Amino acid sequence: MTTMTIAKAINEGLRATLATNPKALIMGEDIGALGGVYRVTEGLKAEFGADRVMDTPLAESGIIGTAIGMALRGYSPICEIQFDGFVFPGFNQITTQLAKIRTRSSGQLSAPVVIRIPYGGGIGSIEHHSESPEALFAHTAGLRIISPSNAHDAYWMIQQAVACPDPVIVFEPKRRYWLKGEVNTASPGLDAFSAQVLRPGTDATVVAYGPLVPVALAAAEAAEQEGHSVEVIDLRSISPIDFDAVTASVEKTGRLIVAHEAPTFGGLGGEIAARISERCFYALEAPALRVGGFHMPYPVARVEEHYLPDIDRILEALDRALAY
Repeated sequence: MTTMTIAKAINEGLRATLATNPKALIMGEDIGALGGVYRVTEGLKAEFGADRVMDTPLAESGIIGTAIGMALRGYSPICEIQFDGFVFPGFNQITTQLAKIRTRSSGQLSAPVVIRIPYGGGIGSIEHHSESPEALFAHTAGLRIISPSNAHDAYWMIQQAVACPDPVIVFEPKRRYWLKGEVNTASPGLDAFSAQVLRPGTDATVVAYGPLVPVALAAAEAAEQEGHSVEVIDLRSISPIDFDAVTASVEKTGRLIVAHEAPTFGGLGGEIAARISERCFYALEAPALRVGGFHMPYPVARVEEHYLPDIDRILEALDRALAY
């Protein structure tokens, strides 16, 4: 076991991938000599060379389009999108091309492209730097979407994403890049596309992913001081969603709260709540509740703490669930 930040864990996971897969390469804006805005790719160009860690023009559509062509030729391209709000010039390539190649070719072709996107708020940045657009991509069949919440998962999930034959989008919680945790580099002990129960409980289930997992855990700890036992599930995978794990938990606790940074309206919490309401209708003792951002453009930095879901908002939802 070794202790490292999430950013360092992703860096080491990319290093392990480049070392073991000669067809793997990384491409993106300022990822070479600079090491990326968050230094996630720091040192990789010096170690593996400019033909494996490539700086690209500021053209997300070109980055994704080039990666698709390289994947069809047998390479394993890993694209970095500098900030979440910058992905949309490449949205057409991702949703109308990358996601459909396998189906369009009746399974004869695959494009195992990995797209890394730092996402979410909490860094005090300007417009287009703090978005949570995961639902827009989850709505598109043909894409796998994952989001690590801790260093160990980050180290292994990036490697499993590259090994996956399907295109994978890795949403990396940027405000958690410096969160430290233990990493077992010898054994993954996880499947990137399966959920994990991080904290067992009996009174309610809180489901979260990415940046809100630490908030959910803190809320569960606070609830324990008030005599409530809260089970916390880290989804890990946003598409597909491990509904079996959530179902098993809710059948035990009888209550569900889904929390994410993205706006509640049209967010993944609605899909999860609806699916679990269908599966666990006779087990639920209260309506499935959602905690998320507001239905508005991401606010300016000085008021973003009022936008981001926090411990109090999760505890308020818990109080409502327990009141039934």
